[in-house]
Amino acid sequence: MNLKHLFYFWKTARSGGVVKAGEALHVTPQTISGQIRLLEDSLDTQLFARDGRALELTPAGRLAMEYADEMFSLSAELEQALRHYPKGRPVEFRVGVSDAVPKSIAYRLLRPAVDPADPVRIICREWRLDRLLTELAIHKLDLVIADSPIPPSVDVRAYNHRLGESGLSFVAARSLLGGQVPAFPACMGELPTLLPGEDSAIRRKFEDWLDRKRLRPRIVGEFDDTALMTAFGCAGVGAFVVPTAIELETLAAGDLIVLGRAEEVRIEYYAISVERRLTHPCVLAISDAAKSGLAAMGGGGVVGIQEGGPTGAT
Repeated sequence: MNLKHLFYFWKTARSGGVVKAGEALHVTPQTISGQIRLLEDSLDTQLFARDGRALELTPAGRLAMEYADEMFSLSAELEQALRHYPKGRPVEFRVGVSDAVPKSIAYRLLRPAVDPADPVRIICREWRLDRLLTELAIHKLDLVIADSPIPPSVDVRAYNHRLGESGLSFVAARSLLGGQVPAFPACMGELPTLLPGEDSAIRRKFEDWLDRKRLRPRIVGEFDDTALMTAFGCAGVGAFVVPTAIELETLAAGDLIVLGRAEEVRIEYYAISVERRLTHPCVLAISDAAKSGLAAMGGGGVVGIQEGGPTGAT
């Protein structure tokens, strides 16, 4: 069996037709069709059922796709492993960070990849998760850091590697409270509130928590950037929520207090890669360091109050 013919078949099935496959591979549709025909002839098996211009996989074609997916996924893993095999020069590490991940969390997760004893050139991109996964699929990125696993709506063959998790802390400026010590969690239905961006897992978990508590706060702002939301929070515009793992550094940003915590609400963070088995040295360093937990990686992440009263920075 000619693997080049198989690759053209696989690309056509994944692209949805010979025209799109030809565009992706920079060859003519006639070339693609010819290669697939040669594959079918060599196997004496029809892989596509043709209905006019439309192509549909036959049962044999679906079976061939299962094997081809495995073969070309392993091929991509081999390429990545060999590309980053030590060659006496700095390793290039290309990572995408979902814009929904707080930058301080991203820093904690990525910091172990930078080892002065083993020079690494880190190239970091921040974007929407779906766009980053597209870049990952075509091997323009080695890794994607996200606050959720691969969405079911994204057709990318990749693997989720869970790195760590954190509870939620509810924070407000003292100036917003008017000298009063509010009761938690009821205060979250009374105070003006700042929300993370709609793509954030924190936003979804926070809204679910509000629904369970039957709280309806007045929303005064929405922010994709956690640092900008914190700046507005420090100015007393509204109360806001952050991962407990970065609670202490958030408190250090201004005259803020913790209204309460919900440790039962877990925000999870993932490394997403095309590798089923992690081989890139930088990714292995990140994975190994994450086993200690996000709090240990940054020195924060107080655990204590679970829906308790307010507390200040210590």
